[in-house]
Amino acid sequence: MNRHLLPLVLVLFSTFHVLAQPVSPSAILNERERSRVVDEILEYRFNNLLPQLMRREGIDMWIIISREYNEDPVLKTMLPSTWLSARRRTMMVFYDQGVEKGVEKLAIARYDVGNLLKGAWDIDVRPNQWEALAKIIQDRKPNKIGINFSKNYAHADGLTFTEHGEFLEKLPVEYQKKLVSAEKLSVGWLETRTEKEMAIYPLICRLSHQIIQEGFSEQVIQPGVTTTDDVVWWFRQRITDLGLETWFHPTVDIQRADNQQFEHLRTFSKKPSMQVIMPGDLLHVDFGITYLRLNTDQQQHVYILRPGETEVPEAIRKAFQQGNRLQDILTERFRAGKTGNQLLLEALEQAKKEGITGTIYTHPIGVHGHAAGPTIGMWDQQKGVPGSGDYPLFANTAYSIELNAAVEVPEWKKTVRIMLEEDGFFDGTSFRYIDGRQIEIYTIPRKLLYVK
Repeated sequence: MNRHLLPLVLVLFSTFHVLAQPVSPSAILNERERSRVVDEILEYRFNNLLPQLMRREGIDMWIIISREYNEDPVLKTMLPSTWLSARRRTMMVFYDQGVEKGVEKLAIARYDVGNLLKGAWDIDVRPNQWEALAKIIQDRKPNKIGINFSKNYAHADGLTFTEHGEFLEKLPVEYQKKLVSAEKLSVGWLETRTEKEMAIYPLICRLSHQIIQEGFSEQVIQPGVTTTDDVVWWFRQRITDLGLETWFHPTVDIQRADNQQFEHLRTFSKKPSMQVIMPGDLLHVDFGITYLRLNTDQQQHVYILRPGETEVPEAIRKAFQQGNRLQDILTERFRAGKTGNQLLLEALEQAKKEGITGTIYTHPIGVHGHAAGPTIGMWDQQKGVPGSGDYPLFANTAYSIELNAAVEVPEWKKTVRIMLEEDGFFDGTSFRYIDGRQIEIYTIPRKLLYVK
């Protein structure tokens, strides 16, 4: 393992061996160490992953153009750690010179982009930046030029109308005919996780899990006093206090023995924010962090024990098992080359055979939370998702296995939704959870602390 990553590994594993132990700030790398790790991973991706993807997609020149504060989503992932945005207009050119020479990495800019892209614009020779780009293209004579426009993925649609128009004004007609969408190349770059990334991703997922366990504990929740909104803002503040970031505002929901039924629209936009948490409640959280340019997205449950209870009621435990089984039904069907829509329909068909009422809305994860790659259902599109659902599974890609199982709980005289989400990795042959998954509902008080 790389010597720069080893301190991160040791600190995290020494910190997270006790359930619900508060996360120590020392578990988080300082800014300088983060920068070193991010740049090291980016260099590895440029040198090892990029050539493979360009050859797979048959694109020998890839051009990415952005202006400051309106960055192409792909370009954002290619900037050095010390570049927080593009500089003025940033042009990146990647030219595949073949297996022996590798991919040439140029920036049509006044200076190098970090240590990774060499500046290739002499303003004294060619004052117009677009003409400088055109000259680079003419000198290299590419066969196929990929630019970032896409109908199916916002991630791959980063070339703006203005930039596209100005580019065409200066590009000779013979090369305009060679322009193609770099959609699949962009998605491949964004979705593929390298060895170095997968060395640290388990630690990031572990950290995210640990924060959930801390939030779903007596340290944060006092039944009869604490509200769902209190817990939500505790999560947000904890992320900030630890020096981390998140890519979405957490949600905390309650299901209990009342007349309220689960509805997605209610959960997403109309749920009450000030419900007081009471004994007998089943709480659900949707939570994620961003760290070292990778994201997590996790949903878990905790049950508030009633006086005299020592464990989660059997009916709810059995409901949770159906949620776990639905996860298995989906991930057992992961095969390279299958589309997201194929996976969705196969899994739902098998769930129906087993008597599970399931809804699947699984998505890729990585440098974005809702990332590029095969969409495996949406909560309101259970017959398939045109476009992104037709994209196939490739090896070395990560997913948030997001779904719910609707189960009748007789004691509550209602349907309970077990809403689960865990981050996993597909290596091309098999699927695994990056830091395991919840297989048992947490309790408050914790069962480990409760004496019969």
